[in-house]
Amino acid sequence: MANQQPSTGLSKFGDLKNRLLFLLGALIVFRIGSHIPVPGVDGAALAKLYESSGGGVLNMLNMFSGGSLQRFSIFAIGIMPYISASIILQLASEIIPSLKALKKEGESGRRVITKYTRYGTVILATLQSFGAAAFVYQQGVVVASQYEFYLSTIVCLVTGTMFLMWLGEQITERGLGNGISLIITAGIVAGMPSGIGRLLNLGSQGSFLMPIAILVGALLLTYFVVYIESAQRKVPIQYAKRQMGNRIMQAPASFMPFKLNMAGVIPPIFASSIILFPTTLLSWFGGSNQDGVLQKLAGYLQHGQPVFVLLYAATIIFFCYFYTALVFSPREMAENLKKSGAFVPGIRPGEQTSRYLEKVVLRLTFWGAIYIAVVCLIPEVLTSAMNVPFYLGGTSLLILVVVTMDFRTQIASYMMSSQYDHLMKRSNMKSLSRR
Repeated sequence: MANQQPSTGLSKFGDLKNRLLFLLGALIVFRIGSHIPVPGVDGAALAKLYESSGGGVLNMLNMFSGGSLQRFSIFAIGIMPYISASIILQLASEIIPSLKALKKEGESGRRVITKYTRYGTVILATLQSFGAAAFVYQQGVVVASQYEFYLSTIVCLVTGTMFLMWLGEQITERGLGNGISLIITAGIVAGMPSGIGRLLNLGSQGSFLMPIAILVGALLLTYFVVYIESAQRKVPIQYAKRQMGNRIMQAPASFMPFKLNMAGVIPPIFASSIILFPTTLLSWFGGSNQDGVLQKLAGYLQHGQPVFVLLYAATIIFFCYFYTALVFSPREMAENLKKSGAFVPGIRPGEQTSRYLEKVVLRLTFWGAIYIAVVCLIPEVLTSAMNVPFYLGGTSLLILVVVTMDFRTQIASYMMSSQYDHLMKRSNMKSLSRR
């Protein structure tokens, strides 16, 4: 028995090692796939086209895909169709009665909603692939026939998106953390060396103050994000007295932690895709007429422009409230507290508790939405004001910091649960040996 104890502990840490290795292998596969081009495209001509466009509209989409859009690889449209389909299904499950009933059925209902989400991903990916193929074909960088290029592009891009969706699910199940968030984070990290190179190149040209100011600002903004993401609003919870034998025991007081940013990184991601979609269409269809209305509208929606800043901030705030309302139900939480014999001190269980929790969440969501909007817009404004010759994204910084913190928490909780299981087995073995 004594020889079995260390092996149990080692097996737990061995499982953690296997999960980390699987995660690393999956991310390597993702990076390899981002360099596999769609057939029928002249890569050199496409690179010149991307550089000449300035990247003002396409840079954020290129960032989410890990540079795949610039190379027009099989992962060019990335995982965004799956994220969009997931949010659409979550909204539909709150409106459509049949989907709402499925949501309440537990695991079986969740599997059906997941199946619908995959179908929606295929539809959205097909539409985006067709649009991407039409745009690339119109630029004169295609070396294949039109129908052959359209067919191969749609098949490759849709397959790439579905593969990324499957890879993200495998990371969530067999690795650590949320697979979709980690794939997006890996794409952002992959673009950091080129950004650092541009920053160093800017310093070598004589502008030493600008790179230093950008570096100090990025560090301060990172500290601010970490500080706010660690902030919590603790709502005190008291459990009813319970009788154990002849004594009445008072359960210890506890609390419910609520994060200031309850919506996470979903609002800026979805807001970016919502704004960039019409902006990209205006740029494509208005490019032939420089003095046309479409071209002027596309100019108003460029990064750093007042219209873009106001619209981006309003969209982020809207999706903060929208997504928080989807993932959090005050009435359901109040009912669960009532069933478990818990209550908020000074608040009656039931309807009053539900209204109190809703009030707390609305206040947190307001300040959380302002915080996300400020973090995402500060780099946008500074890039325009300081005439930085490359793109700085607050959304990428927010995603990078939040996902990294969540990944660290996942590792800590996994190690703690492994140690707890190990201690429980040791105590059981000791009790059996005494008998």
